[in-house]
Amino acid sequence: MKNNPIKFGTDGWRGIIAQDFTFDNVRACAQGVSSYFKQARLAHRGLIVGYDTRFASEEFASAAAEVIAGNGIKVYLCPKVTPTPVVSFGILAKQAGGAIIITASHNTARWNGLKYKSEYASSAPDEVTAEIERHISQALATGEINQMPLANALDRGLVEYLDLDPIYSDQLTRLINLNELCRARFKIVVDSMYGAGAGYFKTLLAGGAIEVEEINNERNPLFPGIQPEPIAANLAKLSTTVKEAGANVGFATDGDADRIGIVDENGAFLTQLQVLALLCLYLLEVRGERGAIVKTITTTSMLYRLGEIYKVPVYETPVGFKYIAPIMMAENAIIGGEESGGYGFLGHMPERDAILAGLYFLDLMIKTGKTPSQLLDYLYGKVGPHYYQRIDVKFPEDERQVINSRIRDNFPESIDGVKVIKTNTTDGFHFTLADTTWLLIRFSGTEPVLRIYAESNSPARVGRLLKMGKELAGV
Repeated sequence: MKNNPIKFGTDGWRGIIAQDFTFDNVRACAQGVSSYFKQARLAHRGLIVGYDTRFASEEFASAAAEVIAGNGIKVYLCPKVTPTPVVSFGILAKQAGGAIIITASHNTARWNGLKYKSEYASSAPDEVTAEIERHISQALATGEINQMPLANALDRGLVEYLDLDPIYSDQLTRLINLNELCRARFKIVVDSMYGAGAGYFKTLLAGGAIEVEEINNERNPLFPGIQPEPIAANLAKLSTTVKEAGANVGFATDGDADRIGIVDENGAFLTQLQVLALLCLYLLEVRGERGAIVKTITTTSMLYRLGEIYKVPVYETPVGFKYIAPIMMAENAIIGGEESGGYGFLGHMPERDAILAGLYFLDLMIKTGKTPSQLLDYLYGKVGPHYYQRIDVKFPEDERQVINSRIRDNFPESIDGVKVIKTNTTDGFHFTLADTTWLLIRFSGTEPVLRIYAESNSPARVGRLLKMGKELAGV
């Protein structure tokens, strides 16, 4: 009996191409999803299959479609590279049972992956992925994988090519006045990081005064010179281009365009926590919306202060939209966000969307007449200064338990001379200090990486906290 190498992490399964991420494993995964679809009585609704710019992603997508069609389930197959949020919204628009997206998101070029999105367009909860994994194990053990050649499936109507861009574009026009954005005499620089988001901002904002300059917008599965994660370490070219072009703002989207990074008019990176707080301020103050805010354990304490000011509740979850989405839906939340740069919005879907987040940020700038750096000053005037940084430390997988035990057995009573008033072990080790400063140590859900996060009232203090976090973990 084969072992099942397909394990779903925070958002899907990822593997090294040709080593773990193979056509056989993708087919087994598609069979597992098909079997789950039948079990959950979703098969009659059909399933969407999309893919990103990585090596052979369209071939892997076609292989998955052949298996799903072989199980008698209708497939809506994207005819071109399509961002994850576009595919996810397609689930709602088509009332499909879910989606498979071939993507490894922000991982390096060696990796590809498979995201499974639920019928409500977000990452599936653990109980669903556990069932899918069980069906995958059975498929691998028995070798029973149903397939239908793509040409036959197309002829029989079991596979239908579907361009989701028009459906998605129509949705955005319902959420924001694109004509007003287009009239702004702004220049923005967009770094698509060689990923699926290339061309979307330029197309959506075409025909007006706004100028959109794109970089790294061609397809290149090697992601030369960068890792497609929109964080400061990977955005030197964007920062330089913004300054040289005299642009008002810079946006970067990750490999599948569900996460965004933002660079201000001076080329300085706004942390994902600052962006989340600014988007909350936009919804609450500029748009006048009221409703719950949902944040992961890795995001900013600024949201609690905004919740107090605007009298809205704030809910905290473990990392991942599979935890955020249920709270967003249950509480009719106006926004859900996580530290990775993923933000979901009321009236759209309980899932990350870098493109809509960027458009909302542009609208915030236009409506307030403020530059990104001025917006940050305005935010700090309300909630006080907050600085944040994360460091990632790779470790041998066999040391995971040793590191975990080392931290668990040595909880600090104080950090940097300030008393620890709360310790939360829901997702990693989160220490809250008496002055609302916090330090978090947690394992990545998708790769052998230990992440250490800190937020405090000065950059120097953040640096000290990160160093202490490394010492506590012994890495």
